[in-house]
Amino acid sequence: MRLGVTILICWQLLKTELILKTALLFIAAAIAEIIGCFLPYLWLRKDGSFWLLFPAAASLVLFVWLLTLHPAASGRVYAAYGGVYVATALVWLRVVDGVKLSTLDWAGAAIALCGMAIIVSGWTRTS
Repeated sequence: MRLGVTILICWQLLKTELILKTALLFIAAAIAEIIGCFLPYLWLRKDGSFWLLFPAAASLVLFVWLLTLHPAASGRVYAAYGGVYVATALVWLRVVDGVKLSTLDWAGAAIALCGMAIIVSGWTRTS
């Protein structure tokens, strides 16, 4: 019963425009960060081309720029971003690496996203 109430509260928080815009920016930032780290991994561990480092660097620059577009203090942005990163990394694990996710993986992602929603909902209430 309490889990259902928690999910309902999180859903209401996610419906606000600020949180949706923030989530979309965070998803884009997470993809940029993951690509920026995945390409050097391919170069170092999978005998990928040295040239993979150039799009990796560009992707990491994009990641940093995307994080600067948020209206909150940097610490809050990083804290909220962590929740979206967790969920995005798990989707990457499933889609790119082909690893089947467990129920606990999905539950952890949902909890992390609720944390992000709670933090972002406070951005307009504090300085």
